[in-house]
Amino acid sequence: MQLDPTVLLEGRHVRLEPLAEPHKAGLRAACAADPDTWNNLYPYSMLGEAFDAGWARMARDRDAGTLIPFAVVVDGACRGMTCYITPSAENRSVEIGGTYYAPSVRGGPVNPECKRLLLAHAFEAGAMRVWFKIDAINARSRAAVLKLGATQEGILRRDRITWTGRVRDTVFLSILDDEWPAVRERLDERLAAFG
Repeated sequence: MQLDPTVLLEGRHVRLEPLAEPHKAGLRAACAADPDTWNNLYPYSMLGEAFDAGWARMARDRDAGTLIPFAVVVDGACRGMTCYITPSAENRSVEIGGTYYAPSVRGGPVNPECKRLLLAHAFEAGAMRVWFKIDAINARSRAAVLKLGATQEGILRRDRITWTGRVRDTVFLSILDDEWPAVRERLDERLAAFG
């Protein structure tokens, strides 16, 4: 499995561009649009002064090869982010995570198309397993990943301490390479409904 950190992934409704300095202001504004999500559901913060530290952390992790971050570009503006996390060429697996969308683009074609693009790229690059880790209380994200056709594998109890001090349980879900054709077909049908 070989994932290209410089790849541009483009669909009809969204472009996933390697996250870079020109996206910074748009991502900051997108993150600021929903403080409740950052305060209650994410293990780290991208609000206010914490944004710069989060941006720097993503750059460090990208440079270390443990993160491939993308700007979610809708109608020419950065409306969020999503990432490949801890790609493992030897195990042919990768996590899709670090995903956040501004409220204005939720509930439409953006999430299914982002997942369609990321999953296709990962499986075409040789992935055997693509996985997701979601806070157990994040019902919206859990439902969205299950709707993709992912299988819930289990819950790690007391897995992580979030930036607010809350101890989180983490749900693990995955899609395997032999499951991908059926998942792809369902995603294509969903996306076709958006025109």
